[in-house]
Amino acid sequence: MIKNDLFLRALKGETVQRPPVWMMRQAGRYLPEFIALRDKYDFFTRCQTPELAAEITVQPIRRIAPDAAILFSDILVIPQAMGIEVLMKENFGPFLPNPIRTIQDVEKVIVPDVHETLGYVFDAIKLTKEMLNDDVPLIGFAGSPWTIMCYAVEGKGSKSFDMAKGFCFQHPEAAHVLLQKITDTTIMYLKEKVKAGVNAVQIFDSWGGMLSPVDYQEFSWKYINQIIEALADDAPVIVFGKGCWFALNEMGKSRASALGVDWTCSPRNARYLSGGNITLQGNFDPSRLLSPIPVIKKMVHEMIDEFGKDKYIVNLGHGILPNIPVDHAKAFIDAVKEYNQ
Repeated sequence: MIKNDLFLRALKGETVQRPPVWMMRQAGRYLPEFIALRDKYDFFTRCQTPELAAEITVQPIRRIAPDAAILFSDILVIPQAMGIEVLMKENFGPFLPNPIRTIQDVEKVIVPDVHETLGYVFDAIKLTKEMLNDDVPLIGFAGSPWTIMCYAVEGKGSKSFDMAKGFCFQHPEAAHVLLQKITDTTIMYLKEKVKAGVNAVQIFDSWGGMLSPVDYQEFSWKYINQIIEALADDAPVIVFGKGCWFALNEMGKSRASALGVDWTCSPRNARYLSGGNITLQGNFDPSRLLSPIPVIKKMVHEMIDEFGKDKYIVNLGHGILPNIPVDHAKAFIDAVKEYNQ
């Protein structure tokens, strides 16, 4: 039994004393102890070494004490497992030297045996669970098929992912074959994560907001929904689509346990658009953690008042930024714990 199960209770929609809180990218670059490991080991070494991944996962639990841990990993371990080379370049980000640009490229992409290619992730989960000692739940995650495809086709990060969109519109059949391969791999990967011990999973659709509402349904949502349907009986599924407020109504009808909301959508609109019954997660602007601590605490309390304490998980509207002082991150967490209606 998890000692602090607030997060899991909120996912079930139960009445709680206060909402749970965690932060996207909480296991990461704002923490000095993370930076010490980053300076010693390259990015994918950290992801692929269970001891390092587990240590990084529990660092924020020790330091700022959120109500859930999220496994340190990366969404791009999926394309790596599928035979697509992914590098992490210093001061550049992800770089895929052989991007997918043709139907022939799509045919070469494999649906792997996840045990063979991603076993290090499952080992990291087991080790992390031991270190957490059931104090808080552990979240596993994956990128949405559309978001993974964006990197696979573009070959790097982008402000608009025009090449990825162009590929979908010029070669829709090939795009759907690729999206389905990513979906199949992701389902197997997340199912194994649950078997290894994660208590919930989150799907990050970081680039969903690049698509029009109609194209979102075709190239992103229908694949995310396949994942939800495949996982819903195994573990709670959270879907976070950045810039995807237009899809909240459709998402709210799915079997997802919670929907993430970014900071461009107000709590009132998010409740209205999602149908008012599903648990919501978000949506504090990560840059706002640079505000003075008293302002952070006031804004967090106002945010909880607006969302309501039930069917709500306090989080940022995207990942925490590297330049956030640790005491400001802690103030965000503490403000939730101090919340009283």
